[in-house]
Amino acid sequence: MDFFYRNFSTKHKEVISKSLLIQPGSPAVYQLKLKQEELGPLTKVTLGKRNISKINKTILLVGESGAGKSTLINTMVNYIMGVKWEDQIWFQIVEEDGRHQSDSQTSDVIVYQIFGFEGQTVPFSLTIIDTPGFGDTRGIEHDTMVSHRLFDLFRSEDGVHEIHAVGLVMKATDNRVNDRLSYVLNSAMSLFGRNLENNIVALLTHSDGQRPRNVIEALEQMKIKCARDEKNQPVYFLFDNCQNEDRTEEDAEFLQMAEKRSDKGMRAFTEFLEKTAPKRVMSTAQVLNERISLMASLQNLQDRIQLTEQRQMEINKIREAIGKHSEEMRKNKNFTVEITEVYKVKEPTKGKKLMKLSLFEKAVCCTVCEENCHYPGCTLVPSPQHCEVMKRGRCTVCTGKCPASAHVREAWRYVNKTRQVQWTMKAVEEKYMKNKTDCEKKLSLLKQMEKDMKELSTQKSQLVDEAFKHVVRLEQIALKVDSVSTFLYLDFLIEKMKDKGDGARAQKLEEMKSRQDEGTKLALQYVWGKIPEPT
Repeated sequence: MDFFYRNFSTKHKEVISKSLLIQPGSPAVYQLKLKQEELGPLTKVTLGKRNISKINKTILLVGESGAGKSTLINTMVNYIMGVKWEDQIWFQIVEEDGRHQSDSQTSDVIVYQIFGFEGQTVPFSLTIIDTPGFGDTRGIEHDTMVSHRLFDLFRSEDGVHEIHAVGLVMKATDNRVNDRLSYVLNSAMSLFGRNLENNIVALLTHSDGQRPRNVIEALEQMKIKCARDEKNQPVYFLFDNCQNEDRTEEDAEFLQMAEKRSDKGMRAFTEFLEKTAPKRVMSTAQVLNERISLMASLQNLQDRIQLTEQRQMEINKIREAIGKHSEEMRKNKNFTVEITEVYKVKEPTKGKKLMKLSLFEKAVCCTVCEENCHYPGCTLVPSPQHCEVMKRGRCTVCTGKCPASAHVREAWRYVNKTRQVQWTMKAVEEKYMKNKTDCEKKLSLLKQMEKDMKELSTQKSQLVDEAFKHVVRLEQIALKVDSVSTFLYLDFLIEKMKDKGDGARAQKLEEMKSRQDEGTKLALQYVWGKIPEPT
């Protein structure tokens, strides 16, 4: 142990004295002690104290689980701190299982701030936004939560408002385009606004130093919009993931070469950051907000159209029964007919595991309209007022656009059900006439049902039009509009547009669907493989 202390650079002694030794040896591995802040559903951890006269650069990392993002973050931190091979030390800001040093972590998005080392190797401090890996065992709904958490970060007063670079973290050893990788890149790219295109770069881990031809081909095949070099090739930087491995005599030469590769990658990435202008995330926040609203509206739309169609079916069954048994019902007021009745129930939502915290998914529901306004989503917001679908104190999703105060956030949601019931003519009349005005009650029961059918058809048409407007708006502002999450709803919308006879809009949606590239098709295959069959 004394040997390693004798070789420590003086510049690191103060940091070491405030850190926790977790692995002696060469290198000696230290866990950095960080200041932690909880910003609602987000976590911010800080090393050092910011000097507002110094420049700060912000990077956002996205990628699939297992790509080596945690080690890459540690590599960046050690480079910023000026740690060299001969120092024989390694600092951890992120544990190797992907968590930072706090066991109380309950957030999906973590903001790391590294201050006080300006001038060691770079002239700026660094902010790293770490997102959870896409495509892991937690499923598609968990990936959707990434959008929600980033939106929270970008709109928060204490959050992040500009970004210098977006790093797509991938393994340099990825040797082919597969459905999982396609899904990960598709999901990541769907988060950003058009203004970030030239700030998006590939950060390739587990590199052997050779040109990553297969990864470049994958980015090209999936038509990833990103920064380009003078040869119009995607900009990328290479890193190895061996810096914290024990430097035994037989492995020392190999590990030192790996360290040089990562050092070269960081120097090149630093040059990119120095000459790249920051981009405001307002456009990306708009994309995230629009996408969240779109998904919530489409989910709500499906429920409402299903309910509308079930009510139309119910009315048709009653009309058929009255037409078939009118004579019996006229003679006997207690004569009954079997009708399929539509009703709503509250069903518990599913439980899930988020980091170390066991949670129940909570839905934001309108108690006036009796509708689900946002599900799944809003897992960590404190109340309905903070839900992404609330604007200026009112819901943007439910039928009545009701005040936020009319909503609840609970571990249940509304579900449409049907049941077979025996009704008399008197019961039918009471059901359909009890909420009618005096003027409406002058109509016959059949006339009233006919009127209701027309109103339901109009409502259904309006709902489809509303969803169409969301898709068009998303196309205007998104860097990648043809994302998996959008395509999941296109068939549904196309069918409903055709039902209402709107051939022009149905054709526009068909054109969007036809734009699927090979990467998007593979990504959809991955999603459909993850979505369980309906029971």
